Amino acid sequence: MKIGIIGSGKVGISIGYVMKKRGLDIIGTSDIKKAQLDVARRYLGNDCIYTTDNSEIVKSSDIIGITTQDGEIEKVAKEIFKSFKTVKNKLFFHTSGAHPSSILSPLEEKGAILGSLHPLQTFPDIDSAIDVLPGTYIFIEGDKKALKQLEFLGTHIGYKVVTIEGKNKVLYHLSAVFVCNLLCALLYAGEGIMDRIGIELEPFFPIINATLKNIETKGPLMSLTGPVIRGDVGTIIDHIEAMSSMKLQKRIYKALSLAALDLVKKRKVLDKEVLERLKRVLEEI
Repeated sequence: MKIGIIGSGKVGISIGYVMKKRGLDIIGTSDIKKAQLDVARRYLGNDCIYTTDNSEIVKSSDIIGITTQDGEIEKVAKEIFKSFKTVKNKLFFHTSGAHPSSILSPLEEKGAILGSLHPLQTFPDIDSAIDVLPGTYIFIEGDKKALKQLEFLGTHIGYKVVTIEGKNKVLYHLSAVFVCNLLCALLYAGEGIMDRIGIELEPFFPIINATLKNIETKGPLMSLTGPVIRGDVGTIIDHIEAMSSMKLQKRIYKALSLAALDLVKKRKVLDKEVLERLKRVLEEI
């Protein structure tokens, strides 16, 4: 089973590296940028094919991972469709979290097996990705023929393989954006408040880590603390007044506090009068 990778970016190189280390046959990778191929060579070694021609990877492989940026996946599929009379029984998968395998559909007409494989992980750089992939959940979807092979690949990349339906990919990806990308944005907004009093993010790492640990063991619902769940209307009003010149932070604070209010209602720890007062304060413009 020969595996080729189209797209020598962080995702392609890191999953290729991990699969190769776990004994799979990575035959090579392609990329339009020669500099990226040089990077790939440092990780995958000299015994692989490095080319700017995607067709060379397709010809030499039984399984082809398209690990380009999301906007290029369909374009790559169409180029392969035009270049080959048949790709019968070759498995093509992409690594987009947001898109289903159906964006590769032109290749199905040429006999390809289609799927998608997405490591539920953040990839700031190749080395950190390689470090965390073994403990990462791998989400797969595709046609029946694809799933068995994708599960095999996933077990050689990450910790556990989870099957998802293609129609749910966008909501799956949206979930990841909330808990990962927007968490970064939230902490950045918090730094903006810290800057005003000359403190840095570092002293907050213990409380951030403790919160994440609580969420891991208890879930978000039972991990919520703070003024909203205490019904501390006075403190919340003080917070909002303190943000009079911080429009972005105020919008974030009110939106997330309203989300926290939903948790409070489910916890059933405050009476109706306090809940209504909290809601009025948080919805005021």
